[in-house]
Amino acid sequence: MGSPSTPLSKSGMPELEREFQRSPGLGYEPESLLGYVRYLEHGAPNPLIRWHYHEEYELHLIVSTQGKVFVGDYIGRFEPGNLVLTGPRLPHNWISTDVPEEGVPVRDRVLQFSDEPLRKAGELIPEVREIFPLLERARHGIEFIGLSERASACLTRIQETAGLQRFSEFLQLLGELSQHDDYRLLSSVKLQSFDDDASLHQISEVVDYITQHYATSFTMEEIAQRFDMTASRFSRYFRRATGNTFTDFINHLRVSRACQLLMETDQYVSTIGYNVGFNNIANFNRRFMEVKGMTPSEFRREGLIRYGHAAGVASTR
Repeated sequence: MGSPSTPLSKSGMPELEREFQRSPGLGYEPESLLGYVRYLEHGAPNPLIRWHYHEEYELHLIVSTQGKVFVGDYIGRFEPGNLVLTGPRLPHNWISTDVPEEGVPVRDRVLQFSDEPLRKAGELIPEVREIFPLLERARHGIEFIGLSERASACLTRIQETAGLQRFSEFLQLLGELSQHDDYRLLSSVKLQSFDDDASLHQISEVVDYITQHYATSFTMEEIAQRFDMTASRFSRYFRRATGNTFTDFINHLRVSRACQLLMETDQYVSTIGYNVGFNNIANFNRRFMEVKGMTPSEFRREGLIRYGHAAGVASTR
């Protein structure tokens, strides 16, 4: 992460990923292999891991590490098998929280493809239009449930082929995605950014810092000062860049971590609330209810009924 004193742009937009930045050294294929469908993979850490957007659709499969995922105004948790399709200009980032010192060689497997060729093909080939509803949903970001193994096999075939064979595999994958009915839309709004070269890496630095320190006690004014901004400017900047108010963003991060602890540990509910940064149990229950539509205890009970839990929860106190 860069220095917290790095100047911030006035608009606060995430970085636009451009063609000249797509170096094979970062995980992209060499130009000699490029066609309509672009395959890439990269490990962690990697400069590609940042709050950014681009003109293409992107199918993103996580194969190692876990952490926080940001898509538009959505904040959630990811782990291996996380499969998400993002639409054009929809900001996104996956921040791993368990990367070993030596890093991991492959964290992401990714497909990129553009919109216009598919739209034009649909004008002449009616069958192509079957994927148009999928493309519209992708503008919110789509997480697919229970499809990661099949998607991984398709990505391998795409990675190992070129030309017409690769395009055929790609169409088959799109067909499976469009017919898969176990999915959820992520961003509540179609948060689509605009070009702003001066904002290079800036919102990524802010989001990274908050993600690392969300459990500690701090105010928006303190974060704004850290990034050389007034509180009012930072508030506008943050809302425009992430789709969330600063307070909502922090609450979503804390509730997301609390959900993980509720399912994976036998800690008391009150202990979890304090551990993720809430100053009292009443506030924890209230914010949890706002985000999840149920109390932490209800979330734990429902999770146990649905999934079971090896740890054995001692108490929901």
